[in-house]
Amino acid sequence: MTNSFNKSATRRHFMRGATAAGLAAPAIVAASSVRAQGKIEWRMQALWGGGTTPMLYEEKFCDRVRELTGGSLDITPFAGGQIVPAAQSFDAVRGGAFQLMKTFDGYTAGKIPAHGFSSTVPFGFPEADQYEAWFYERGGMELAAQSYAPAGLTYVAPTVYGEEPLHSKVEIRKMADMEGLKGRFVGLAAAVMADFGVAVSPLPTSEVYSALDKGLIDLADRGDIKANYEEGLHEVAKYLILPGIHQPSTATCYVANTAAYGQLDDQQRAALAVAAREVSGALRQNIIVDNAEYLAKFEEAGVEIITLDPADVAEARSKAVASWEKATNGDALATEMMESQKQLLSDLRLL
Repeated sequence: MTNSFNKSATRRHFMRGATAAGLAAPAIVAASSVRAQGKIEWRMQALWGGGTTPMLYEEKFCDRVRELTGGSLDITPFAGGQIVPAAQSFDAVRGGAFQLMKTFDGYTAGKIPAHGFSSTVPFGFPEADQYEAWFYERGGMELAAQSYAPAGLTYVAPTVYGEEPLHSKVEIRKMADMEGLKGRFVGLAAAVMADFGVAVSPLPTSEVYSALDKGLIDLADRGDIKANYEEGLHEVAKYLILPGIHQPSTATCYVANTAAYGQLDDQQRAALAVAAREVSGALRQNIIVDNAEYLAKFEEAGVEIITLDPADVAEARSKAVASWEKATNGDALATEMMESQKQLLSDLRLL
């Protein structure tokens, strides 16, 4: 896919994007004045493997920041695990090993309960735009920032995209069919699906194929539709279940070392926010197109696509609220996030 962030539209997109991101126009200063102050060089470790579609969009993000700042903020992207193992990214950014990370808050939800709600909420927002609206219109950004501030980290912005499917070796046509099955889930999904009667195993992503193949699990969450096809899940699971109730919409996020972020000027900070929001939309649209193509590939490979009854999903969403409440562990910030999301879901007549 070609980069749609063309130079002729740079100024127009930047000003429009800055307004959309809630940034004041005076934050935009001449690139030449920033260059005169010298170039700041950052390193960013992402979640993804080199050459994958999401990693290509992280490269677009870095290119866009460089473009918007006239080269005064130069971010070099590294694939997941390229600098430190993925599980060590949080501490590595805190310690200054690199200045920015692309992370998934679900990985730290066990230690920071609020992160269960800033990553993906099982039976939560069924559309990515709704989840993104929570971040930008209902204070989600500010709440997420509060979750990182005590660690000396600054939440920059989310990347929000749609559902991930379930892959199953057994036929599942309603929620009740999952009870008693063995399934792979992580983060908040692990707690919620366990409350629906699934025997949960939080296997690493790399072990999902072999676990399905060997019958160690009956169903699994893994990744997006395209990635799962490329991983070969059509070979070991003959049913693909939609909607992705365990992960109906997803948010990864850019998180910076607070000391490094404090050294940026207003234009550089604005560029991070604008580039993040542009790339969020671009990746989401790419996934929409890829989903259509790769669902067809699954069907050609003999996989049956099963769509759950919306009424069944809606009833389960109401039941899932009790699981969300338990997952807060009484944490004030997690509870505030959950209540805010429940209010928006109610306003949207989904709860």
